[in-house]
Amino acid sequence: MPHPGTRFAVVTGAGSGIGRAAARALVADGWVVALAGRRESALRETADLAGGRTLVVPTDVTRPDSVANLFATVERDFGRLDLLFNNAGRSAPGVPLEELSLDDWRSVVDTNLTGMFLCTQAAFRLMKEQDPRGGRIVNNGSISAQAPRPHSAPYTATKHAVTGLTRSTSLDGRRYDIACGQIDIGNANTSMAAHMTKGVPQANGTLAPEPVMAVEDVARAVVFMASLPLDANIPSLTVMATKMPLVGRG
Repeated sequence: MPHPGTRFAVVTGAGSGIGRAAARALVADGWVVALAGRRESALRETADLAGGRTLVVPTDVTRPDSVANLFATVERDFGRLDLLFNNAGRSAPGVPLEELSLDDWRSVVDTNLTGMFLCTQAAFRLMKEQDPRGGRIVNNGSISAQAPRPHSAPYTATKHAVTGLTRSTSLDGRRYDIACGQIDIGNANTSMAAHMTKGVPQANGTLAPEPVMAVEDVARAVVFMASLPLDANIPSLTVMATKMPLVGRG
């Protein structure tokens, strides 16, 4: 049985970027964190950097058997689950919509949407039955759910779908004390976003550099969402580089 007061979390995509930063911040806040991702070596590096109580569980969120193993391991080793940060995601090559391959489309949908659903479903089942009942799910959306970038159809479509999944999970979770919210992130300074400071496509067809923000600021926002009691929820939170061209005419 878990020690009273101990909080247990799962972070997917924990081997790099936002997932790694969020896992480190949760550990620093006293959480015990299961680190899920495809690359075991990267997860172990995150565990070393976190320096606290972690559990490394190599996981491919697109595979139902791999997701089932993740949550079975969490139930066995933790005894309960208080938080799922549904963070694993990917994008497709930035090519014109009419040139996008079906394989690239399916790869993004499988990870960003189906993978998030599989993890949500497994976490929901565990949170519904545990004692004390309930928990929180935080889904990593994107500002693409508000405004797309050029040549981003698969990523943008899945992030819009994430918003629907978040709202449905929030509604269906009420009776079981399961809260669900979404964090939409803009220009966090990860390896995936490093190119933004050199120039990214704009809606008017030009290339322009964009400001970025520290990934640790995103992690602090995730920890804040996770810190709320289950009778309070943040359905949607946007955290973005202050001067990025999202608000206004761009």
